[in-house]
Amino acid sequence: MSSSPVIGQPLRRVDGGEKVAGLTRFAADVMLPGMLHARLVTSPHPHARIVSIDTSAARAVPGVVGVFAGRDLPLARPHPSSRNKAPLALDEVFFSGHPVVAVVAQTEAIAADAAALVTVEWQELPAVTDPLEAMKPDAPRVGAEEPGDSEEELAMHGAEIGAADETEPKAPNVSTTSHLQRGDVAAGLRQADVVVERVYTTSMLHQGYLEPRAAVATVDALGHVTVWTSTQALFFTRAEVAEALGLPEHRVRVVAMPVGGGFGGKFVLLEPLAAALAVAVRRPVSLVMTRNEEFLATTPAPQSRFEVALGAKRDGALTALRARVVFDAGAWAGAPLSIACVLLASYYRFPNLDVHGVEVRTHKPGSGAYRAPGAPQATFAIESAMSEMAERLGLDPLDFRLRNAVVEGDPTPTGRPWPRIGLRECLEAVRRARGGALRLLSRGDGDVVRGVGVAVGGWMGGVEPASAVCRVNGDGSVSVIVGSVDLSGTNTGLTQIAAEAFGAGLDQVQVVNADTESAPYAGATGGSKITYTVGAAVKAAAEDARRQMLAIAASHLEASVHDLEIADGQVRVRGVLDRTVAIAKLARMATEFGGKYEPIFGRGASATTARAPGFAAHVCEVEVDRASGAVRIVRHVVAQDVGRAINPAAIEGQIRGAVAQGVGWGLLEQMSYDEAGRLLSGTLMDYALPRTTQTPDDVEVIIVEVPSERGPFGVRGVGEPPVVAGGAAIANAIADAIGARLTALPITSAAIVWAAAEPASVAERPAA
Repeated sequence: MSSSPVIGQPLRRVDGGEKVAGLTRFAADVMLPGMLHARLVTSPHPHARIVSIDTSAARAVPGVVGVFAGRDLPLARPHPSSRNKAPLALDEVFFSGHPVVAVVAQTEAIAADAAALVTVEWQELPAVTDPLEAMKPDAPRVGAEEPGDSEEELAMHGAEIGAADETEPKAPNVSTTSHLQRGDVAAGLRQADVVVERVYTTSMLHQGYLEPRAAVATVDALGHVTVWTSTQALFFTRAEVAEALGLPEHRVRVVAMPVGGGFGGKFVLLEPLAAALAVAVRRPVSLVMTRNEEFLATTPAPQSRFEVALGAKRDGALTALRARVVFDAGAWAGAPLSIACVLLASYYRFPNLDVHGVEVRTHKPGSGAYRAPGAPQATFAIESAMSEMAERLGLDPLDFRLRNAVVEGDPTPTGRPWPRIGLRECLEAVRRARGGALRLLSRGDGDVVRGVGVAVGGWMGGVEPASAVCRVNGDGSVSVIVGSVDLSGTNTGLTQIAAEAFGAGLDQVQVVNADTESAPYAGATGGSKITYTVGAAVKAAAEDARRQMLAIAASHLEASVHDLEIADGQVRVRGVLDRTVAIAKLARMATEFGGKYEPIFGRGASATTARAPGFAAHVCEVEVDRASGAVRIVRHVVAQDVGRAINPAAIEGQIRGAVAQGVGWGLLEQMSYDEAGRLLSGTLMDYALPRTTQTPDDVEVIIVEVPSERGPFGVRGVGEPPVVAGGAAIANAIADAIGARLTALPITSAAIVWAAAEPASVAERPAA
């Protein structure tokens, strides 16, 4: 091994220097000879038939190269059931903002001017944007009949699919149902001494990434297509572009550029359209979304509704959980319904449970993943109910959770036993940080009051096959080639894994993110699985390269492989200081002309199907002004089980970022539509993202290490778990402060003022 362990060292990101210096090139920075620019014409209506499109004025603008409607694109099988198969609307639009026409011109400004001249004649059709109304049998129909591939993309995010209920009758707009059942929930609720019944709702949220979606495509003389894009899913993007164009995958090359924020939202959207436009005009085409288009026409996190009944005995033992879960999928199926139903019933021991889930289509943009898709919504519901139950029973909310928290061997809602998990350890860690019980000595006088709230959140963990290769270069350095996208600093962790497994110094290892032409396969970057899956492949590849190198060294030194060790760039015989050979010399011996050794080229792969669930516990202390509704987060503590901390600095960054996003979930963010189905929050002036002044200065991060059984060096995924309980903890703290429980996220200042004035009627207040 290396002379000092590199696993566990807090390191700066390996790509940090070039990003801080502004040297990183993103997808919108790609410039190709003869490149054109595209702009979109979008629908102003949530549902309408396209009667006619007049593009003559746009085509007459100097510098315009082409104007394309949906049926003008060179697509293999355009079908409205999927935006990847029909990136422009064909005959109908299904949401306000649905792209209808693409204008391609010599400059972006010319394209924008020409797009404004396109005239569309519409026949407006009935629309439905409320999911409860959309569930009615006579509601206006949404979307096309042909099923999409929603579960495949959700699985790439790490979603564990629950049991689909194929027997339940479905209304026309209901695309998916789910049902989880154990025991007799009616009997369990009858046995309860206290039952908490509430309806919890969450809003539609944009992922809030800094870099807008962008894709650049070109086609060569032989018809091979290359796409440079801001995507989290390299090989999935290639497959979708190839299918859209009717090409074999080897004729499509995708280059994943550095991603300026994605949070699960950047899988495939613009790439089939950019590629089709490039094929149509036979020149490179760049398509970069405006911020308004980002809000109108991408894939936000869906709104949800949880109707929950929770029962418990006086001593704090849970007896039953009953719930109906409704997710608004927008115009296409794909909301994280199943994982939300699973997680709702996952954190605690429920002897009796009955959870029904319904995914319903509405005339809004199709939903997408946002960091632990479905988990923040489900966690807000169950953790709000748990805190209210603890209050009604007169129990400390931390002790109440510890009594009922699941442990290794308990059944999951799907019936499988929990593997080794660290939920209890996280709860115990935050209790120690609080110094015991979750109580305040003083809540404050007058309008300004304080409250403290606790919530736990978890993520099942992603699984997907992955591979990697490890090459030892002539100077003794090590190149690790992967097909993953470095979304959150994973390359730094992979560098540490490779260095530890090979026995090299960190400065000797470079991780290369190759394109689809040269990269070994890796799954999409999402679901907190890259370190868990690609990391396992990197470890295996580095170990394979180490074995090959030691075999050459053993032959050269005339020693047994078992007597060799690696230190300081040398292979040496243990206990014999003068019998050494440099790694660089061994690499040259394996690449020199006429050499007798094979090049050192390690291969590694993983196909782990066992998940490594990760949990985090939050304790949030807030200060609330009851007169104005203003909320200030005084202190926030997060304890997270990471399995093994490869890079503690990166983990802390993930957790602190998650706390900030939890502020967005809890207090600020919502995409609102008017009664006509038009977006009201389509700019950053209208959509409230957390500012630095609104996020807590005092964030205490506690890293808990309960090693997973299969992750490299015991790691678990760390990206998803810390965001899951953030909004719930804030909501519980506000309820503790004002003595009234609000059941809709985000909790706005107006809602707080109303609740503080009328706390007794909050339970009857309609959900937002």
